[in-house]
Amino acid sequence: MKSLSKDGEGSLADVVVKRIERLIVDGVLKQGQTLPSERRLTEKIGVSRTALREGLKTLRARGLIETAQGKGSVVANLTAEPAQTPMMQLLTTQPRTLYDLLEVREMLEAESARLAALRATSADLILIKRRYEDMMTASTKETDASTHARLDHAFHSAICEASHNPVLVHTLAMLNELMLSAVFASVNNLYHREPQKREIDRQHSKLYKSVTGRLPEQAKRAAIAHVKGVRQCLSEIEQDEQRLVRATLRLEGWN
Repeated sequence: MKSLSKDGEGSLADVVVKRIERLIVDGVLKQGQTLPSERRLTEKIGVSRTALREGLKTLRARGLIETAQGKGSVVANLTAEPAQTPMMQLLTTQPRTLYDLLEVREMLEAESARLAALRATSADLILIKRRYEDMMTASTKETDASTHARLDHAFHSAICEASHNPVLVHTLAMLNELMLSAVFASVNNLYHREPQKREIDRQHSKLYKSVTGRLPEQAKRAAIAHVKGVRQCLSEIEQDEQRLVRATLRLEGWN
């Protein structure tokens, strides 16, 4: 690739900054990921090592990358602060937040599934297939709930990334811990109940086939049906547990 001169769109260091910023925004370079070697970056961007180092220095000053011992330059944890705010911490401790979060998941994942069906590249489809197979393999084994939740979450994240909407991807990334808590609740409460497990597997299959089959409206409906189904099942389980508690209290003479 031909380098840009200072008389063009800015200095070569600025070219480095803009190119790497774009890769971060697009999710090509992810949090904690090590940047390619200087030699490879200079070849890819088409700049000298001096310009590259100056650009990386600017990125460090902006807090976008940092130096890790023995690893070189890595993408910084850009969503750490919002996730650690008092409000975010408060939300993670409130049981009712689970249902609010599932409403948000329904809206965001419905659109990400629709866009993924329209925009997914061949590489995106390979990754979605891989994540789907990992998740389905785990569902046939005695996998612990935490591992299964992360595989489930990774499948939905792969679909979101295939939407190629950086704002949508990073909005979901900022809610990552809350999202994981919602998925964990679903897996922990539903996957040991065989009818609910079969239904979730069926919903995942429909979502997977709709996205990889490039059927945007079907993908959107499948995502909505999946999240609504999970919310309904969890609500029914909660109501059953509340009835059991009330019945137990009556039996013990608390009323």
